[in-house]
Amino acid sequence: MTAAPPAIGRDRAEPAIQTTGLTKVFGRQRAVDSLDLAVPRGAVFGFLGPNGSGKTTTIRLLLGLAAATSGEVRMLGEPMPAALRSVLPRVGALVEGPAIYPFLSGRANLLRLDAADRHAPAATRRTRVDAALDRVGLSHAAEKKAHAYSLGMKQRLGIANALLRPRELLILDEPSNGLDPQGTREVRHLIRSLADDGTTVFVSSHLLSEIEQLCSHVAVMSAGRLVAQGTLDELRHGRDRRITVRTPDPVAAAGVLTALGLAVDEPGTAASDEGTVTAALVEGVLAESVTAALVAAEVRVRGIAVAGETLEERFVALTGEGFDVAG
Repeated sequence: MTAAPPAIGRDRAEPAIQTTGLTKVFGRQRAVDSLDLAVPRGAVFGFLGPNGSGKTTTIRLLLGLAAATSGEVRMLGEPMPAALRSVLPRVGALVEGPAIYPFLSGRANLLRLDAADRHAPAATRRTRVDAALDRVGLSHAAEKKAHAYSLGMKQRLGIANALLRPRELLILDEPSNGLDPQGTREVRHLIRSLADDGTTVFVSSHLLSEIEQLCSHVAVMSAGRLVAQGTLDELRHGRDRRITVRTPDPVAAAGVLTALGLAVDEPGTAASDEGTVTAALVEGVLAESVTAALVAAEVRVRGIAVAGETLEERFVALTGEGFDVAG
């Protein structure tokens, strides 16, 4: 599934994030090893992997918080860290949890954080803070001290800080970490609304359920290496997809599937018996095209089912590691 990144071009088709051979070595440990990553513009991109797989180190390299040992990074069409000053104002980030002053209110936190940004216009500060609080659903708690916020509210306050100015790209490191189900839903809905407005969202997580519900594209890290990337459907159904047709005409159905280039199981095996025909799907052949071919051949169809690995099974097959699937 992992493919070479698309060619660089100075247009909207260029990836929001692209790395080539990105490597970070700490002593004898290769925390990030020859990473070739391509994040499409407008995607909600899930950066998936067990704890300790190199996700946070990669994010720190992307944002210029750590220096790469070797390799290249391009963000929003510009080389990093060379273009850091022009790129970072267009990027919002929440890395390793929100940094907030617990005894200041939510609004006061954002006012202080915005004042620390030398690129932020002071004349519009209060207007932008109020707009960010409203965007993350914290207007009602703007005057409450931050230490009284729930974990979900603190995460949303951190995201509000990342949204104090318009951003083309939002990078979130484990935004649902430690949240209860309600807080997780709050953050999920916020990310979806940002993506609907055209922001590219890069979400690092080890929570399978969140990636499945949230993301359009996924990359999987294991022990510092990229082991897969593509759309969510490509990852979920990357291999071993099989189609089963229930029909009173199994011989005719088998002939149609064979004509489509599918390897049909022999009658009498566990996967194929009277009334059912099972075959392995191949790339480029969709269940819809199988159905259309059967109907065109006047094969009576009682049911069609497509099965393959679950996302959890696919992940374990790629990484060989356990996985946190709790929401």
